[in-house]
Amino acid sequence: MTKPLRKDAQRNRDLLVEAARGLYAVRGLDVALEEIAKTAGVSIGTLYNHFPRRVDLVNAVFADRTETVAAIAEHALSLDDAWAGLTSFVERICELQAADRGYNELASTRPPQTEDLERGYDLMTRVVERAKESGALRADFTLEDMAFVTWGIARTVEATAGVRPEVWRRHLALLFDGMRATAASPLPEPPLLPDELARLMGGCG
Repeated sequence: MTKPLRKDAQRNRDLLVEAARGLYAVRGLDVALEEIAKTAGVSIGTLYNHFPRRVDLVNAVFADRTETVAAIAEHALSLDDAWAGLTSFVERICELQAADRGYNELASTRPPQTEDLERGYDLMTRVVERAKESGALRADFTLEDMAFVTWGIARTVEATAGVRPEVWRRHLALLFDGMRATAASPLPEPPLLPDELARLMGGCG
């Protein structure tokens, strides 16, 4: 069992997470740790006491996104129209990316199963399979193909944020048309396997 933090230690941890969340959202994940500590009003030593590695701080900042993505998937599954459920799910995930530069960068370097948590993976699998079973989504689409959507939108958000911050929606609409069963033509390559995707994600960003 993890020992609870003292009140002052918990306060410092919370200050660091909030400072990092705000800076990441505006400037991305490469913000210097010293600046995060300064913004939080604590020493760099305090930061390292709570978060020995940069990835520990990143994980803490975005820990709630796992539940957010799961909730979005559950909403998608509650819709009567399976295609509407799929497109609603993808669009809302892309909205999260567009609203937060740090999360946008993170989304392009992590597999779509929300940090390998089983519940999130299972929910997203159901969203995809339900759309295929309805006949709306092309039969050869796999959950691993969702990475192409994430990568594409992540780069579009990054490239256009300063000029047309909503133009990613046009890109997404084009992708949706390519995902429709009625538009399907044979694909030249087989889908990525889960372990291949994991290896690719480890090397992205």
